[in-house]
Amino acid sequence: MSFSVAQLDASVRPARIAVGFIVGPTGAGKSALAIEVAECLNCEIVNADSRQFYRGMDLGTAKPSAEDRARVRHHLIDVRNPDESLDVAEFAHLARAAIEEIAARGRNPLVVGGSGLYLRVIRGGIFRGPAASAEIRDRLTKIAEEHGVAHLHQRLRGIDPEAANRIGVNDLYRIVRALEVFELTGETISAHQRRHRFADAGYDTLTVGVEVERQKLYEAIDTRFDSMVAAGLVGEVRALIEAGYSPEKPPLSTIGYKQIAAYLRGGITMADAIAPAKQESRRLAKRQLTWFRHEPEIVWLDLERGAQDALALFEKFFGREPD
Repeated sequence: MSFSVAQLDASVRPARIAVGFIVGPTGAGKSALAIEVAECLNCEIVNADSRQFYRGMDLGTAKPSAEDRARVRHHLIDVRNPDESLDVAEFAHLARAAIEEIAARGRNPLVVGGSGLYLRVIRGGIFRGPAASAEIRDRLTKIAEEHGVAHLHQRLRGIDPEAANRIGVNDLYRIVRALEVFELTGETISAHQRRHRFADAGYDTLTVGVEVERQKLYEAIDTRFDSMVAAGLVGEVRALIEAGYSPEKPPLSTIGYKQIAAYLRGGITMADAIAPAKQESRRLAKRQLTWFRHEPEIVWLDLERGAQDALALFEKFFGREPD
């Protein structure tokens, strides 16, 4: 069950756990809004940004600062080393455990992030699909090594354009899984997911989306990346590589980290690292917006009034009277 604005009456008190969500594209200001809402409404934040799970990846993921985490308790941040995978099924398990633990202490869970699939599986479970095939995965991985991950992504686009639009060009794990499901079942992963409809909802939810005019969003993304570099992103990437983590493998083979790693290897200039990192970040934001626009339960708020309107909505949803 999800709430529309019309349903948000102050008398509504969900019988099940009430879980708030703040979503939106990278760079839209979700974290700052979430901190403000959480401080006012007795919330704890559950992270749904897939790269913030990993220790040592702080600046490049715009991870909440130590000060912000002291102000509001956060869950599912720094729960893995960069060479330890955390797939969407395990994330769903950990996130639901955190939500139930937060609620059991009489506090309100607030899930925050831009990873659409991770947010969706909290609300409605996950399509698990057929068991993995080592033969198919090995074969597809070798193709990626020979021809590049983008080659596999293009193959996926020919089979399942809906999934290709959701999955990043360099997200090898999810590209391989989508192709694997098609080979094993003869049906696209998107078709399986539509039939499943993520219908195993266990919570009452209100999802607020942060909306920013496209040009302003892109400018904010560019400015934020410059700030990451100024704050020491190069040193962060160098430390991760020196600790033995490969920039050729996720999560370091992602936006920002892979470009800075290429600079550190001496193959490109800093300017030639920064420009594509910004461009890929803008493309990511566009994909995230496309995903979220297909989520009908999202209540979109303009960033200029985001805090005021979000507080009003969440106060009613969590069953609190304004202070």
